[in-house]
Amino acid sequence: MQTILKTENLTKRYGSKIAVNKVNITIEKGDIYGFIGKNGAGKTTTMRLLLGMSFADEGNIELFGSKDLNRARHRVGALIEAPGLYKNCTAYENMKRFSILYGGNDQDIREILSLVGLENTGKKKAGDFSLGMRQRLGIGLAMLGNPDLLILDEPINGLDPEGIKEIRDSIIRLNEEKGVSFMISSHLLDELGKIVTKYGIIRDGCLVEEISSEELHRRCTDGIRIRTTDIDKSAAFLTSILSQSSIQKHEDYILVSDDTVSAAVLNQKLVMAGHLVNEITMQIGSLENYFIERIG
Repeated sequence: MQTILKTENLTKRYGSKIAVNKVNITIEKGDIYGFIGKNGAGKTTTMRLLLGMSFADEGNIELFGSKDLNRARHRVGALIEAPGLYKNCTAYENMKRFSILYGGNDQDIREILSLVGLENTGKKKAGDFSLGMRQRLGIGLAMLGNPDLLILDEPINGLDPEGIKEIRDSIIRLNEEKGVSFMISSHLLDELGKIVTKYGIIRDGCLVEEISSEELHRRCTDGIRIRTTDIDKSAAFLTSILSQSSIQKHEDYILVSDDTVSAAVLNQKLVMAGHLVNEITMQIGSLENYFIERIG
C-alpha cells in the first residue's frame, strides 16, 4: 500500500499554547481518513500545516513519499472552511474562472460537475445555491488539476440531512471512480462512519489514536467480554465449542458475540474446563461512547 501522507512529530505553537503536539498521521492511497476531535482540538490547524497555509515549529511532513512539499502539494486539493465562490456566476462559470489558476479544460470541468452532481444547474447562480450545493461546488473546485488527495475541513457542518447525503455521495464517487484519497475533519460521527476507512482521533492537539474502520467496529461489537488468567488457552477452548467467527481475542480479554449463549453458561463451561475467570461482563457497542472516551 502506498503512503501518500505521513507526518512525524508535527508541532505548532501559538505563544505558550501548543495547538498541535507531536502529531503522527499516516494516510494510505485510497483511504477516506476521518479526522475526529472537538472544536479547538487542533484539526484545522493540522490541516493548515499540511497545506502550507501555516508553518510547523517542529516535525516533518511527507506527501507521496517526498519532502519536496512545494512540488507535492500540486497533487493536493483542499476545502478549508467555506468555499470562496463568485456568487453571480453559475457552477460552470465558477469552475472556468478557477481553472485558470488550477488547470483543467472544458471536458475536465464538465466531468467534475457531473461527479459532484452539479451538471444540471444550468444558469442558476451560485448565490442562489443551497448550502449543500455550495459545498459540493467547493469540492469540485478543489478537484481542478486532478489531485490525488483532497483535504476537507468540516464539509458537512451546518448541512441538512439531504445536503449531508449529497456530500457523502460525492465523496464516495470521487473515491471509487477517480481513486481520490480523502482527509476529512468532522465531529458528526454517525455520518463519517458511513464512509470512513480509517480514523485519526485528536484531543488537545495530541493524536490519541489511529484506527481502521474494521478494527473500530470490532471493538464496538455487542457481546460478552471475558477476562481469564490465560487468554490464549481460554480463546482456543471457546473456539472449540462455539463458531470461530463469534470469538474475538484481544490483548487482555475475549469478546464473544453469539446470541445463542448466555454469560452464565459461558462462565460455567469455562470453569468446568479448568479456566479461571477473573471477569465476565456484557459489552454494549457504541461508536459514540468509544469516541467520547477518547476526545473527552
